[in-house]
Formats: sequence, C-alpha cells, structure tokens
Amino acid sequence: MTRIAPPLALKIRALAKKFERPAVVGLDLSVPAGEFYTLLGPNGAGKTTTLRMVTGLLRPDSGSIAICGIDALADPIGAKRITAWLSDEPMIYDKLTPMEYIDFVAGLWAVDDKIAAARARDLLSRLDLTPHADERCESLSRGMRQKVALAGALVHEPRLIILDEPLTGLDAGSSRTVKEMLRERVHGGCSVIMTTHILDVAERMADRIGVMDKGNLIAEGTLDALRRQAGSGHASLEDTFLALVAQDTALGRDAADTHAAAVTHDDAVA
Repeated sequence: MTRIAPPLALKIRALAKKFERPAVVGLDLSVPAGEFYTLLGPNGAGKTTTLRMVTGLLRPDSGSIAICGIDALADPIGAKRITAWLSDEPMIYDKLTPMEYIDFVAGLWAVDDKIAAARARDLLSRLDLTPHADERCESLSRGMRQKVALAGALVHEPRLIILDEPLTGLDAGSSRTVKEMLRERVHGGCSVIMTTHILDVAERMADRIGVMDKGNLIAEGTLDALRRQAGSGHASLEDTFLALVAQDTALGRDAADTHAAAVTHDDAVA
C-alpha cells in the first residue's frame, strides 16, 4: 500500500540571503501540515533571517518559498493571509486596548465581525487578558503585551504559525497556556515553526527539530535521529545540540585547513 505524504505547509528551496556576510546559504527546508517544528541554532546561525524571509519581512537574494502551495514571492499577500508571525518583541499599537488591537488585526484579514468578536473573547479568556481587555496596551507588562500580540496573530486562524522566541517574558502559567494553545492548533492540522533557546521546551514540544549553523541546516529529525547523528546516545537535547554544532565547527575547520593546504601546495608547485 502506497503511503501518501502529507501536504507541505512550508517548502523552502535553495534560499539565500547575504548582508555583510552570508546569513542563509542555499537552505532547503520542508514542514508538513500538522507538524510542530522547532528550529535551533547558536546566535547568528540564520534562524531569524530565515523566518523573516518566510513571512515576507525580508526579500531573499535567491531561492523559493511556498506556503501551503502558494508561492510566497510571487503572491506575498496570498501567503500572508494563511500565515501568522510573532517576533520576540511584541509589535502592537500602544494606544489601542487588547480588544481594539485584535479587532483591528481581524479587520486587516477581513474576518467577519461577529466571528472576530467571538474569537477575540475566547483568546483573551484563554490568555487571562479579559480583565485588561479595555486597558491601553501601553499600560500592560511585557508579558501581557506578548500575549496580546499572540492573540492578534491567531485571530484569523492561520494555517502556518511562525514564532521567534514566543515565550520570552511570560510567566510559568502563561507559558504553559501558550504551549497548550499551539499544540491544540497542531492537532487541528495547523503547522507551527518555532525558534527558542529554551531547549527543554523544544524537547517536549517538537515533532521534529532542525539545527542551523552558519546559515545552513546541519541536522534535522526527531530527537532520537539527532542523537544518532551526534553519537550522543540517550543524551538530552541540550547535549545533543552542542555536539552537533561542535561537529559542524570541526568540519568547517577541517575544510578550511584542506583548502589552505591546497593553496600552499599550488603556490609551491608554481
């Protein structure tokens, strides 16, 4: 019996972006529908640059991005209609209340008013923001602002949710609620791509994990698959991650040494 692969929520091919130096180098990445995918990497690995290209905040130098079959470079508005983006810094309008902000975002995506109002009430309740629904966002704590931003990101019920360090500033109770909400959406067929430096969260939440370093995807798979690649036995994700990055650094050093030796040899022959 032929097994049919699930449709892809995200398909990236040969994606590249360079600033003063290459940030993302020929990246290939696929995330099927209904998967919780966590992207890990040291600082400067290219994770945030990758996510910003997927969400249309950065234009890639080359490569392709498809979101649920929509070419995100040829039809950016169509791709954004089914995508949510939440950065580590909540970007909301300070003079609006949480309810006004969610209503504003719902309006941008042409969500029916009654449906938007019902979703807003549900999101505010789940995130324990109902008592603050009519306060201006400028008066809220950082954690509360992060939750307001998340509610705004979810109100149009996206098919792909992209989160860059979403738990920053949240207390333990709020963090658990957010994780529960994300897992519920994955069970409903939505896909989540998340970066985090909290490796315990990645270990518990992710269906698959990708590890980036120096703009490349150096490892990908379940935790057990990553352990096999790293040769780390039954080690934690933290130890496995550090082993994979160390291997990549060693391979890069070996390649550089080989190149330098070749240049020296050519010079000597010349």
